[in-house]
Amino acid sequence: MNSVIGRTYEQEKLRTALEREESQLIIVSGRRRVGKTFLINEFFDNDFAFKFTGAFNSTKKQQLKNFALELAGRGELSSIKKAEMPEDWTEAFFMLRDHLEKHDDGKKQVVFFDEMPWMDTPKSGFLAAFEWFWNSWAGARKNLVFIVSGSSTAWLTENIDHNKGGLFNRCTCRLYLDPFDLAETEKFLISKNIYWSRYDIAQCYMILGGIPYYLNMLDRGYSLNENIDALFFKKGAQLGFEFEQLYNTLFSNSDKYIKVVEALGGRRGGMTRTQISKKTGIPANGMLSAMLTNLVNSGFVRVNNEFGNKKREKSYQLSDYYTHFYLRFIADNAGRDEHLWSNTNDNPARRAWEGLTFEQLCKDHIDQIKNKLGISGVMTEISSWRREGDAETGGAQIDLLIDRRDGVINLCEIKFSNHEYEVDKEYDLSLKNKVSVFREATGTRKTIQVTMITTYGIKRNMYSNYVGKVIELDDLFKMP
Repeated sequence: MNSVIGRTYEQEKLRTALEREESQLIIVSGRRRVGKTFLINEFFDNDFAFKFTGAFNSTKKQQLKNFALELAGRGELSSIKKAEMPEDWTEAFFMLRDHLEKHDDGKKQVVFFDEMPWMDTPKSGFLAAFEWFWNSWAGARKNLVFIVSGSSTAWLTENIDHNKGGLFNRCTCRLYLDPFDLAETEKFLISKNIYWSRYDIAQCYMILGGIPYYLNMLDRGYSLNENIDALFFKKGAQLGFEFEQLYNTLFSNSDKYIKVVEALGGRRGGMTRTQISKKTGIPANGMLSAMLTNLVNSGFVRVNNEFGNKKREKSYQLSDYYTHFYLRFIADNAGRDEHLWSNTNDNPARRAWEGLTFEQLCKDHIDQIKNKLGISGVMTEISSWRREGDAETGGAQIDLLIDRRDGVINLCEIKFSNHEYEVDKEYDLSLKNKVSVFREATGTRKTIQVTMITTYGIKRNMYSNYVGKVIELDDLFKMP
């Protein structure tokens, strides 16, 4: 377990499960490539009573053959013959039961089914067989720890966690693996002997997110720009073709999901379900609602709360860094320069992308921001706000508001800069106008504290005093 970065909470939950005197059914979910399999393998030191991994897009017959081969590798089948192959999943689970009983020495028996959603092929009877296995035998064991995992969070939630049939309320532990935060990403890079500035690590995060699988592709012999060129823009680049595979392996009707994320990728402030339907041509019915829920649960989309408008239709925003980067710089750039990233340091489009994505990075590090503000224990609501306006009414947009139970609202301005950010006369007036418009439009009586979140802080001058709190990039690297 020495090679596991972070995951302290998850490891503690697994230790607790091992100590319990009744059978454990543990669900481990999270975005594809986030490190679910690695965590389980490392925590248990690959010492399983049985381990089986589902195969993507394989038939029931092939899945059952793979299952039998795994048992054969553990000495349960003298040879792989047609007569020894399970006819169905009920027979396969009975074989597993027989295997576990034969090798029961009273110690904990850990069974790991990885990518379980891929085992549930159409008309396979897999889920019904698993229900029978658990309710007729496994659930009564005192020393069985059964771990199910998969990237299809929607399948695991619907069929295991929220099962309304034989598996209802059988799950004893739920683990959802989030991507690394900035601090964990820095530790991961250091473990690979990559020593970059925090400015570069933030840029890296804004492209790859905290996804260990992607971060592991980085070459310590290259600079950040050279790494991004190699991973995305060179001929045959490893991540240049990840996009379709990522969505194809997660969602059965992946073409529709891709339409949704493409629509969201083109809208900075997010879109409502109605707007998404209009843009994609997908009817605004239960299917679209289910798709959006699946994208949220799988970590690709976030729901944006709008200040003071809880009754309004929800707004959805693309939150997956890799997807956003792919759609912005890869998807429509056939014949691109193989050194595009190295050659566009001062490109306006890149600067605009940095500003937008840094806002997302800050939203993903709210706990660190609250900690810096000294309000970790204060109940808060996180939201955004916008008011359309003309020359008379005056419009304004606020991408991050922290509404606090102690009677204060932090109005956050977010700026990504390679130096101290300088507040000039024009920007000072803009800030004051934004506060005025917000207070008038919302009618709030709370204290409004202007908070600047930027990479290197702000330059103190005659216009900077209106900013009440300053949060720098280093603060986002601290553990909450």
